[in-house]
Amino acid sequence: MRDVLAELQEWGAAGEEIALATVVETWGSSPRPLGSKMAVTRSGKMAGSVSNGCIEGAVFDEAQKVLKSGEAKIAAFGVADDVAFDVGLACGGHIEVFVQPFQPVHKRLIDMLRADKPATLRTNLVSGEAELISGSARGSELARRDRRVRAGHPDEDWFIEPFRRPAHLIIVGAIHIAIPLHRLAKLMGYRVTVVDARAKFATKERFPDADELVIAWPDEALARIDLDSSTYVVILTHDPKFDLPALRSVLGKEVGYVGAIGSRKTNANRFDALRVEGFTEEQIGRVHGPIGLDLGSRGAEETALGILAEVTAVRFGGTGASKREAPAARA
Repeated sequence: MRDVLAELQEWGAAGEEIALATVVETWGSSPRPLGSKMAVTRSGKMAGSVSNGCIEGAVFDEAQKVLKSGEAKIAAFGVADDVAFDVGLACGGHIEVFVQPFQPVHKRLIDMLRADKPATLRTNLVSGEAELISGSARGSELARRDRRVRAGHPDEDWFIEPFRRPAHLIIVGAIHIAIPLHRLAKLMGYRVTVVDARAKFATKERFPDADELVIAWPDEALARIDLDSSTYVVILTHDPKFDLPALRSVLGKEVGYVGAIGSRKTNANRFDALRVEGFTEEQIGRVHGPIGLDLGSRGAEETALGILAEVTAVRFGGTGASKREAPAARA
C-alpha cells in the first residue's frame, strides 16, 4: 500500500473513482510478492505494480470492469498453456490478483500509515468487504505476514495484510560514508535518523534527506528512540568511545539489524570488550562486523551500497549471494 500511498491520497482528494488490485496468491516464480498493489482510476491513471509489467495491461482492464460493476473479483494469470489464462507471465509463474473498489476502510488505513501507525487489514475475497483488525488479540495473532486464509467454508476466504511501522535506519556516525548511505536508504523507503555527538558533522547541509538529525552521544540518542524489529542500526563511528555505547544500547533489543564498520581485528576487540561486560555470544553474534557485502570496492558510494545491500538481505531473508548461486525458488 505504501507504494501507491501518494497517488491514492492525490486521487482521493480529486474525487477519482479508484480500484485496488492486490496479489493474493502466487505459485512458482512470481514476479511480485504477496500484497503487491496496483491502483487504477476510472479516468485511466495507474500506479504501482502486480507483476513488474507482465500483466499490468490486463489488470487495468479488469479494474475498469470492477469500477463499472462495483463488484470485486479475483483475476488469475499464468503461463500461456492449456491450463493457464489469457495473459502469460514471462517468468513462468502463476498469480491471483484481487481487484476491488476503493473503500472507506482503505482511507482509514491510509490515515494510519501516514501517521506511521501499525495496522492490519483483513479482506474477504468473496464479498470484498475489508476491516481493520489492529489492536485486537486476533489482529496481533494474524499480523505476522501477508497471507491468504481459507477457513473451509465457501464464504471464508480471507487475505491478511499487516502494515508495520516503516523501516527505520539509524546511522550512528555522520562520516563521509553516511552521506550516500542516507540517500540510498531514503530511495529505498526507509525513515532515516543520523546520530552524532559532533554538531559540525551532523548538519542539514551534509544530510539533506535525513528525517531526523540527533546531536547526542549514541547511548543517549538511542535511549530516546523506539527500537524494535523494524529498526536497523548501522554504526559508522569507528571510535570506541562512540562504538561501544552504541552497541551496548542495541544488543539487548530485538532490532532488525546491527552492523559495525571496521576490520575483523577492530570488531574482535569490540566483541572482547562486550564479553567482559557480560554480553552473551548470541547477542554479540547478531552484530554484522565487518559491515556490508563485499562489492570489491572501497569508495564511499560502493561501501554504502554494500551496507544497504546487507541490511536489505537481512530484512527480507535473502542470502546475499549472486542470483545464479541462490536457491532456485528465490532466484
